[in-house]
Amino acid sequence: MTKVAFIGLGTMGFPMAGHLSRHTAEKGFELTVFNRNPAVRDRWAAEYAGVVAGSIAEAAQGADVVAICLGADQDVREVLCAEGGVFDAMAENGIVVDHSTTSAQLARDMAEVASARGKYFIDAPVSGGQAGAENGVLTVMAGGQAAAFERIEPVLKSYSARYKLLGDSGAGQLAKMVNQICIAGLLQGLAEGMHFGTQQGLDMNAVVEVISAGAAQSWQMENRAGTMLQGEFEFGFAVDWMRKDLGYVLDEARQQKLSLPVTALVDQFYAQVQNLGGGRKDTSSLLLALQATSQK
Repeated sequence: MTKVAFIGLGTMGFPMAGHLSRHTAEKGFELTVFNRNPAVRDRWAAEYAGVVAGSIAEAAQGADVVAICLGADQDVREVLCAEGGVFDAMAENGIVVDHSTTSAQLARDMAEVASARGKYFIDAPVSGGQAGAENGVLTVMAGGQAAAFERIEPVLKSYSARYKLLGDSGAGQLAKMVNQICIAGLLQGLAEGMHFGTQQGLDMNAVVEVISAGAAQSWQMENRAGTMLQGEFEFGFAVDWMRKDLGYVLDEARQQKLSLPVTALVDQFYAQVQNLGGGRKDTSSLLLALQATSQK
């Protein structure tokens, strides 16, 4: 049996660990999960099969693979490096698979710490949102050692439709930054298009039907235009999370002396949505900032 631990049962981690649970028998996994909130642990245990640990150390004890899905750099560093943390508890030659979205430097740092302790670290942020996690069709962008990546492929297959090693440590996080840059720009363009057409009195559902068959087509248009037009934003990837991610993007760009003017601008538009009380709304809520400006 391969001992697998999954730490962090949030919006993404909860269903990801659930898919792992469904594949334990066929893939020879022995699964243990942990979340700091006992109520979440209990809810997961009511839906899925697996050992629910009472601490990080208990979850990671002797584990060959520890997948984590946490909030930010400091969360990852604490869970992995604190006394009694993952690096202390997991098996020799064990592999940490970090599905959190963090800075690339954090990934490089954790890879060095892991190596010094006889372990491995793969930065493996995901794309696909809550729906992708629930349906087990996430995309995983990874950085780290090829031999370690090959060992975790059976785990990744449990909840992803596509996964790829893109380079050394940090490459996965850099690829996720590219992903977020592209999404932010597309969503702002889509929001402006929906706002402009609505203000002109067009039947925007009909407009979207037509233009989505042409060069304007995108995943965002297919999956978000309709809900934007209906004013529905209580789902999906939250604005607060996107701003956290774009913060990593802009920090990295500053360090590398790169100009990302559109990304920086869209980040400020997301700040406006936060100021309107929309921090937990889906990222397509950029439309709300445009509507608020028009009403002034």
